[in-house]
Amino acid sequence: MNKQQFITTAIIGLALYLISTGLFFGIFSYVYAAGIIRDDPSLTTQTGTPDESFDIDPSIPRTESCPLNGKLYTKQEREVWEKRRPLAIMIENHAQSRPQSGLSSADIVYEAVAEGGITRLMSIFYCGISAKSVNVAPVRSARTYFLPWVLEYDALYNHVGGAGLCHDETVDERAKALCQITQWKIKDMDQFGISFPTCYRNYDRLDHAVATEHTMVCVTDKLYTLAASRGWTNVDAKGVAWDKNFDSWKFKDDAKESERGASFSASFVAWKGYEAEYGVRWEYDPATNSYKRFNGGAPHMDLETKKQLTAKTIIIQFAKETGPVDDHAHLLYANVGSGEGLLFEDGKATEVTWKKPDRSSRTILYAGGKEMSLNRGTIWIEILPVGTTVKF
Repeated sequence: MNKQQFITTAIIGLALYLISTGLFFGIFSYVYAAGIIRDDPSLTTQTGTPDESFDIDPSIPRTESCPLNGKLYTKQEREVWEKRRPLAIMIENHAQSRPQSGLSSADIVYEAVAEGGITRLMSIFYCGISAKSVNVAPVRSARTYFLPWVLEYDALYNHVGGAGLCHDETVDERAKALCQITQWKIKDMDQFGISFPTCYRNYDRLDHAVATEHTMVCVTDKLYTLAASRGWTNVDAKGVAWDKNFDSWKFKDDAKESERGASFSASFVAWKGYEAEYGVRWEYDPATNSYKRFNGGAPHMDLETKKQLTAKTIIIQFAKETGPVDDHAHLLYANVGSGEGLLFEDGKATEVTWKKPDRSSRTILYAGGKEMSLNRGTIWIEILPVGTTVKF
């Protein structure tokens, strides 16, 4: 083979290699997008295990109070959360999407109807994921009334799209969550700008087939890594700490056993007629001074831990419901201002007033003119339309 033949052969070989590689990539991309190739279920655990995770020695004293819910942690865990800011993630509660992943690790959970009587959850993660990364699923879209709660923590906001870009004339101006995220300078972690392995679809997460919208998984430690690359750690790109204007709630230790309620349960549904799938019941457990959650008549479980969801404090916040306000059936809830509510802790119910003077200020509970103190531990905040019946 002469020199000319060698060069020709080499060029032809290279061309065939490039063509075959491109063809393979194209076919792979197509079948993956079409769902022919599904996510490997092993990724659910593999992706969520960060190098920096660590075990907590049970003998180490819990002396450090979480600023979000007052729960006590080790100094080792505090050293982790102090380098971050809270992470707010939208999690759906469609009956087909349960059990969700990651809810048991949240410090605070907000619940409100998205559309059609189906509630949606926004979980605030901070202290509870200091020692480990968590897979959170299924992540869903943003809604406007969750944004004032995001602003209370100057949190990273993780979601999959949402209602209304600024130029979308089909969405009511008041419901344009995506537009407001930009206008209100929320630290946006929209999944549409986030790729695998930080967020990915896992069609095999549950033991039953679900629609594509119920399959998005996002991984907390990878979200924090991405946020850091954008200049969002415990301080923002300008060096302003997330908690510069943060007002922590007041916390207290559990009531003595002799002062707790002997038995207690509370049940409600945001929209009448949706009890079968979206009715909620909280059952008090005097031994642990906590509440077990039931949803749609069944224990509400966390897929990762295989345990029933619990909370130390339940807040019922009544808010004026408006809507649907457009053809997309978007709703509005008046969670800025003031209103009435209920506080469940220590096996007892207390009538309260909630106040949130402006969009970014902290929601505070009052009874008898005094700010209420909350039990240390997980807090669930239930947003219900004014007039909703709560049985307890």
